[in-house]
Amino acid sequence: MRAVPAELVRESSDGTRHSPEWLAARVRLAASGNARAWSELVEECEGMLWAIARGHRLCHADAADVVQTTWLRLAENLGRLREPARVGAWLATTARRECLRTLRTSTRERPEPEPPEAMDTPSPPVDDALLHAERDAALRTALQQLPSRDQALLLMLVTDSPPSYEEIGAALRMPIGSIGPTRGRALARLRGELERGAVLQELAA
Repeated sequence: MRAVPAELVRESSDGTRHSPEWLAARVRLAASGNARAWSELVEECEGMLWAIARGHRLCHADAADVVQTTWLRLAENLGRLREPARVGAWLATTARRECLRTLRTSTRERPEPEPPEAMDTPSPPVDDALLHAERDAALRTALQQLPSRDQALLLMLVTDSPPSYEEIGAALRMPIGSIGPTRGRALARLRGELERGAVLQELAA
């Protein structure tokens, strides 16, 4: 690979290494069918996509699917990017959306290989089960109304083994010091959506 001028190699705001001009040129060349330009884009941004997928605590197979799907989305939209110089930011946003979609899909219950052993504890009343189901559905609906970064942040913080603030900051491109305040604002917006949903349900009733 030929040497790249020093002025085109600097850290960009979206986490890519080369300058926006370099990225825009590679996008245009790749859109015209230049395989080498596509390979250079992959080499430039592949690590960032894997970091985002790992930051969402996906298993290796799911993370690989997210990365592959993100590149597929770029291939489908190469000629339609409004700002080819910001292809890194476009890829990051697409990867985060794919991570959230994967997380929502993975929450579906999977059948256990063997039936659980009988427990002596009494089953909860049917009314309790309905209330829990309604609560969970309302929470999912409210969460989906939030901006994608709020969704990603809250989902990452409520996992069984939440990532460190350093990992969250790297995945979401956020300064570590802003994660706590952003979490507070996201929770406030979530509470607002839950309250608004309750009001709408009362009006419908």
